[in-house]
Amino acid sequence: MSHRLFNRPKLLLLALLLAPTTLDASLCRPSVAGGNHGGGGAEALEAGEFRTSPVLTIEGHGGFETNLEGSPEHYAIDGLFGVVMEWGLGNNGSFAIEAAIGPALVWGEAEHFYGKVHVDEHDEETDSHSDDEHAEHDDHDEHNDDHGDDHGDHADDDHDEHDDDDHAEHDDHDDDDEHAGHDDHAGHGAHDTDYKRSDVRGFLQARYSPNDRLSLSVSWNPYYVTKDQGEDIKGLKNELGAKLVWALGDGDVNFALGDRLEDLIDGVYLSIEHRQGWESDGTWMGNYTDPRVGVGFNVDLLNISLNAGPRFYVPGSYSGLEQRTDFAGELEVAYPVGNNTVLFAHWQPTYSSEGGSGWGEGWQHHVGTGVTFSF
Repeated sequence: MSHRLFNRPKLLLLALLLAPTTLDASLCRPSVAGGNHGGGGAEALEAGEFRTSPVLTIEGHGGFETNLEGSPEHYAIDGLFGVVMEWGLGNNGSFAIEAAIGPALVWGEAEHFYGKVHVDEHDEETDSHSDDEHAEHDDHDEHNDDHGDDHGDHADDDHDEHDDDDHAEHDDHDDDDEHAGHDDHAGHGAHDTDYKRSDVRGFLQARYSPNDRLSLSVSWNPYYVTKDQGEDIKGLKNELGAKLVWALGDGDVNFALGDRLEDLIDGVYLSIEHRQGWESDGTWMGNYTDPRVGVGFNVDLLNISLNAGPRFYVPGSYSGLEQRTDFAGELEVAYPVGNNTVLFAHWQPTYSSEGGSGWGEGWQHHVGTGVTFSF
């Protein structure tokens, strides 16, 4: 059985759909780059050959932002139907177009571009309100001083009575404002995970592989939020990306067949990916670039791949945060059940090195599992 790079077209879309569109969706997953999905898939196309592979993927996944106040979570179940159209080129190369679309059932908030800051304007409004009140209070004191001598004790009596009433009303007003602000803040921190709605997500990608060890891809990940709800805004989210993958070895590593630890070099690959994201109201969320080192290998039919590296993140100006370098990685496993079905699971940990308003230092996690059927 051949284990060359990118010679398993029926699993390319699986590799794509393993990652959510907002955290780290990409073509050419490491396991594909290592050519180690074991079991399923077809042989590489000869130059001039063409093949179409419809694919259905069902995945459940969740996000855990433990570095943010309240540790918000979101969950979703996606049902995506897609197709991979591939043309064979010379030198074991290929060109492929992949597309998928389907519903995303949302619990909590919708997935979002990595590093999204939950801007809290309450503090700014409180500061502004306090400044205005302070100015008005100064004017009131000055007015009392100007008229105090003219009115004598009578003015003092009226002023005392007026102050008592105003003070009581002001206390009530402060309590109401503080309580309302507290409720808003608590609601923001809680990020309830009740079922919310059904959104629509999609994927479109073009991939060019001049040979069986190199791949260049560009992708578009649209996500349509079907209604305003909480922090989600009705409209189309967009994410654009480009990725380059270079396999250092032939990817033929299977410990069940007698390979040793030093043979892992055959499954090592390098990759670099750049992504940018826009919120559904058009706000540019920022961009990040991920250079990574990864390795893929088999244990019999079970394919395991992992990668890690720095994440150079540039937040959008809306956030008020500075550029920073985070850490990102991924572990994924895939197991074929017959020739047309693959079970998979993945874990994507990310560590943020710096905090700020609406953002915190620490870990975020995204996990998912599902099944892909090819026809």
